[in-house]
Formats: sequence, C-alpha cells, structure tokens
Amino acid sequence: MHVTVKNLKEIIHEINKKINYLNYINYNPNIIAVTKTFNIEIIEPLIEYGHIHFGENKVQEAIIKWSEAKKKNKFIKLHMIGKLQTNKVKDALKIFNFIHSVDSEKLANKISNEQKKIITKPKIFIQINIGEESQKSGINPKNIIEFYKYCKSLDLDVIGTMCIPPINQEPSTYFNKMLDINNNLKIQELSMGMSSDYLLALASKSTYLRIGSKIFGERN
Repeated sequence: MHVTVKNLKEIIHEINKKINYLNYINYNPNIIAVTKTFNIEIIEPLIEYGHIHFGENKVQEAIIKWSEAKKKNKFIKLHMIGKLQTNKVKDALKIFNFIHSVDSEKLANKISNEQKKIITKPKIFIQINIGEESQKSGINPKNIIEFYKYCKSLDLDVIGTMCIPPINQEPSTYFNKMLDINNNLKIQELSMGMSSDYLLALASKSTYLRIGSKIFGERN
C-alpha cells in the first residue's frame, strides 16, 4: 500500500473515531487531498484508490497537472482553494468543479459572466474573513448576508462558506462562528479544517476538510 493511501486511511479512521465520540448521526465530511506543488505521480495512488476530492491553489498548475487525469477518471472533483484572480476565471472554470475562494463582487461578477458560456456551473463557497484580519481576503462576517444575496442574484451556485482561522489562536471559536453563519444563511456546506486542526473542525460540522501535509508529507 502506497504511503499516501495509508495516511489517508489513518485520517479517515481518526475522523470516524471523532464523529463517534461527538455522537453525530448521518455526518460524513469530505476530505479534499490538497495536492498543490506535488506532481501527478505522487497523487496517482490516491486516484487509483478511488479518492474523489483534490485541491489546488493555482489555475495553471491545475490545468497542466489535472487535464489528462480528469479525462481518464471522470469521478474526480477538483477544488480551487487558493485566491482566484479575475483574469484566471475563464481558465479556472474549464478545470475546477468547486471554487472555495469567492471573496469580492468583482470576482462573483466574473464567474457569473463566464459560467454562462459553459454547460456546468461551478459550485461556490464564499470565503469569510472570520477573524476580521486586515491582511486576509474574505467577506467580513457583518456583510455576509448582503454578499450571499448578491451572489444568488448573479445565479451563482453557492453551496457553502469557507474560512482560514487566525493562526496561533484557538480555531474552535471561529469554526463555531462559521457554523452559526451557515445556519443563518440556511446553507449546508462548510469548508474548514486543515492538517493541523481538522479534528477540531468536525465538532462544528465542517463538510469539506482541506488536508495536504498529513497525506503527502511536508512540501519542499
């Protein structure tokens, strides 16, 4: 068994153990294997194992790496988890099934215009600046209802919200705030929890965990 598959299976076991401890029923979060900077040869054992969700943060890297793999493996779902520039939207929509980083009206408008030209609309997460940090992208929590309505008016398929909590702070507080926001918006999907804090994100019912180094090892 390849080390990446072994690591993934261990993570799944940990997640199931935590869900049992939390006593959550009918809760099955998805694992996005974050493959940025890793070449396709390292990723292939996971594809062969049948893993579905993979994440990249650069459009050009994703196109080069995933175009053939997605043609051969129709089950693969590719997630854009990095900052998306408006001039990359057209290319992004050719390769990504999910976009986790919609963080401005300008970007929302561009996606809306470009998705009219293709058959399948991408599934959208609104990125929330949950810690209200000046250096981070994302919608201020105070403006989320207004922004959500704006995205829906553009016919965007908004399925959830995404956050990166402040580093060196207890993330659970922020994860709970995200759950409250989703409940308020009446949307289901939550993209939060990474290699360092995904078990904590389970308590707040994250539905997409973005895990990279815990599967693939540290990046060079």
